[in-house]
Amino acid sequence: MGATYGVEVLDFAALRAMDAERRRIQPQRPDFHVFALVASGRGSHEADFHGYRLQEGSAVWIRPGMVHRWSGIDGCDGPLVLFRPGFLPGLTAAEATAPACWHLDRQRLSLALLAAGHLGSEHDAAVRTPRLASPALLSHLLAALILRALPEAPAPSGATPSGDRHTEVFRAYRAAVEEHFTDRHQVADYARALGYDVRTLTRATRAATGTGAKAFLDQRVLLEAKRLLAHTDLPVGGCARRLGFRDAGNFTTFFRRQAGTSPAAWRTAYGTHRP
Repeated sequence: MGATYGVEVLDFAALRAMDAERRRIQPQRPDFHVFALVASGRGSHEADFHGYRLQEGSAVWIRPGMVHRWSGIDGCDGPLVLFRPGFLPGLTAAEATAPACWHLDRQRLSLALLAAGHLGSEHDAAVRTPRLASPALLSHLLAALILRALPEAPAPSGATPSGDRHTEVFRAYRAAVEEHFTDRHQVADYARALGYDVRTLTRATRAATGTGAKAFLDQRVLLEAKRLLAHTDLPVGGCARRLGFRDAGNFTTFFRRQAGTSPAAWRTAYGTHRP
């Protein structure tokens, strides 16, 4: 990133200019956030192995650790904002779980572009005249942009105390999985650590995601496996160790059960696919 203040504001044209070798079409795994708005044009984007068509009004939010790649964005225009983890404090659950790509209608896009323009102007002023720089102001303007651009939350459907309890339990489980999925592969381990029983975690996870606690955990491990296979040259055995499997055989069995193919075959197929 190289930004002095923890945030950098550019646009698709600047991305193309600084990437003459078109590295953007190769898998990238940034350790910072990438937030983009498509003001005009069409293109495509891949985030964590899901493809998205980009058009006027598309919003893209890549979180640190996600694997993504751009393609066909030569005609796209609009702002891109790069910012470091921690630069936008106090993320709510709605912000933290927003999709990688969604669409804004014309009115919301217009307002979001105004917010991005204000952020860009303050960033430019900070770069040109450091005495005017205010990281706090930049952070607040970025928060305003994100809040303006977030997808509309569905209307509440009569929340119940039971539903609130499920949400609380699932959020605790999701946070624990994110922290420990490389060394805890059994739901019972999380249940003990969090003070719940397995059935409680399963009910809460199913209420929040439509799937059980074990499936949720397995999908998180599988996602990280795909990220490692796509973005690193680690051998299959190295991926297995990174993810806490005893050996490559156990990892291959797990991966084949979840993805329907072996890790090596998946890596080959992904590598031969060019967006």
